[in-house]
Amino acid sequence: YMIKWAKDLYPYARTLISNENTKTINYIIDKIGKSKIILFKSGTKVYDWIIPNQWEIFDSFIEDENGNKFAEFKKNNLHIVYNSHKIDKWVDKKTLTKHISFLENQPNRVPYCTSYYKKTWGFSLSKNEFKKLNKKKYRVFIDSTSKKGNLEICEKIIKGKISKEIFFSTYICHPSMANDNLSGIVLQ
Repeated sequence: YMIKWAKDLYPYARTLISNENTKTINYIIDKIGKSKIILFKSGTKVYDWIIPNQWEIFDSFIEDENGNKFAEFKKNNLHIVYNSHKIDKWVDKKTLTKHISFLENQPNRVPYCTSYYKKTWGFSLSKNEFKKLNKKKYRVFIDSTSKKGNLEICEKIIKGKISKEIFFSTYICHPSMANDNLSGIVLQ
């Protein structure tokens, strides 16, 4: 069942607070049974951390003057810098380059990047894809929203035959990373 769960959950564009997280939690509860959901509102201070807003992404891409698209969210949900604000405008290559992340030492990999507390926009590309950006102007398109929401925590307690407690924990806030939080989810 673990491989099936991983395949089912891999494409979800999860972040700290999103509808994709809710879908993930509902998927897990469907598999493990009744569980307790604990909510923390956006803006709540928890120790040294403040719960961010709920962010939803619907589409994003970079388009050159000839209509060629790069960093298409619908092809790979890591192409967007998570929590990027909505934008639809033409920019020069110099401006675009300031908003692109890639991994210098892994030229075929698309990095996962996020910006929870700084209002910005951005894209993630492989270094090899970045090298293909050779036009003077580019359209940057991000269709997203940010609003107050609730961080959801799912808790399941299974009573055993002994009084000792065994605690398992994972998180679900990263998208499409099998060796990151997805491996923790399916081991639960």
